[in-house]
Amino acid sequence: MPINQFKLRLGAITIAAGAALLTAALPVLAHHSFAAEYDSNKTITVKGTIQKLEWVNPHAYFWVDVKDASGKVTTYAFEALSPNALARQGWNRNSLKKGEEVTVDGYLAKDGKPLADGSIHANSKGVTRADGRKVFQGSSADEAYAK
Repeated sequence: MPINQFKLRLGAITIAAGAALLTAALPVLAHHSFAAEYDSNKTITVKGTIQKLEWVNPHAYFWVDVKDASGKVTTYAFEALSPNALARQGWNRNSLKKGEEVTVDGYLAKDGKPLADGSIHANSKGVTRADGRKVFQGSSADEAYAK
């Protein structure tokens, strides 16, 4: 192989490898620390029904509708652990169902601003089903609470 073709191929391989590394690093760049977004002193416990669940990286999310005494509904968007971490605990995207009653322990976001959909942003420490079984143990903030 002539030296110019070799240099051309080496350059193409270098560019492809660099692009692959950059693409692999993008999820890391998008990730955030707990302390940057949530306040460990703003704990919350809510009881409501699952509105929806998104099994996405870097963290799964689920929304809980909570009714107050007057019937007004407030929606909370809870960040959970990564789908991989949840799967290691035996859970998957079908572990919680829309309309299921749950109690969620977690932490509120520092800024207190509602998300674009109007929900209150929070980080989940754990979810307890109506039958007492615990789901989604742990938070990016601390160790999982006892099973």
